[in-house]
Amino acid sequence: MSKSPTDILKEAILLEKRGKAFYSNVAEQSRSQAAKKIFTMMAEEEDEHIKFLAKQFKAYNQDHKFVKPDQYEEDPNEETVLKILSDDIKKEITAASFEAAAISAAMDFETRAVKIYSDRAKEATDPMEKETYEMLAEWESGHHRLLHRLNEDLKEQVWNDNSFWPF
Repeated sequence: MSKSPTDILKEAILLEKRGKAFYSNVAEQSRSQAAKKIFTMMAEEEDEHIKFLAKQFKAYNQDHKFVKPDQYEEDPNEETVLKILSDDIKKEITAASFEAAAISAAMDFETRAVKIYSDRAKEATDPMEKETYEMLAEWESGHHRLLHRLNEDLKEQVWNDNSFWPF
């Protein structure tokens, strides 16, 4: 049985709330200032996704229609800020730390979100619903790319660290 748009929206809101809670908790527990900033930023973005989905949920409940999503504007400074934070995070954490484990877990989380949104975008017959889920998939793909880059940098660092090797 296929799920109704309302069920999918509820699932999506729950997914985003879990993401926000996860990122907020990591930010609180991290000793790395750069990791705190990155995870706080991601928690704030998940909050934006929650508001975006809540607006669609309300519209769909009232009229059984999705509304045209507002165009998502990427912060032009975000890439520069993330580059600086990525360099800082590599100095502040190790590849076997709590933060590195959180980055890895977050990658899995974002992969699932991208799949859920991409699959729903393919199934959607309403053009606005399709656009909504394509936009969400794109947002979450951006998160995944950032986390993947951080993870790769940390791995590279550990391979180059002589104290990592037992021989």
